[in-house]
Amino acid sequence: MKEYRFYGWENADVTPVDEKYKMIKDARELYDLLSDGLWCRESCAPRMRGDWSEENKTLGQCSITSFLVQDIFGGIVRGIPLENGYVHCFNDIDGHVFDLTSEQFGNEKLDYNNNTVQKREDQLFAHDRLEKLERYQCLKGRLDERLSVK
Repeated sequence: MKEYRFYGWENADVTPVDEKYKMIKDARELYDLLSDGLWCRESCAPRMRGDWSEENKTLGQCSITSFLVQDIFGGIVRGIPLENGYVHCFNDIDGHVFDLTSEQFGNEKLDYNNNTVQKREDQLFAHDRLEKLERYQCLKGRLDERLSVK
């Protein structure tokens, strides 16, 4: 098995619950797809775009990626409170805890235990977060186009 660098990669053997994504074997394969040009500067959080690069393509992609993972594989999205006041999102699917965007933190260790559930309506549909919804739609649209999903 190929080794990955994202948190919980060994535990990411979940299968799609959405039939239109059944061609994706597991979350590791989704990570490969996202890494192959789908994560981009435009899908990065605006406050981080200046630091985004091909070498750090998961930067600023956590919430939109976590909700995309939830769309495809189900489960819940959880959030780790960060010192800067922001929340870092990751996935918990029937006890399979993984974070496709953890590489943005380098060697920093995050605490994935006992974190609160992040609600889609708060993260993507709040009136002050419309840019996040647009970034989510962009990323999902790019994936759907790549997979020829309608």
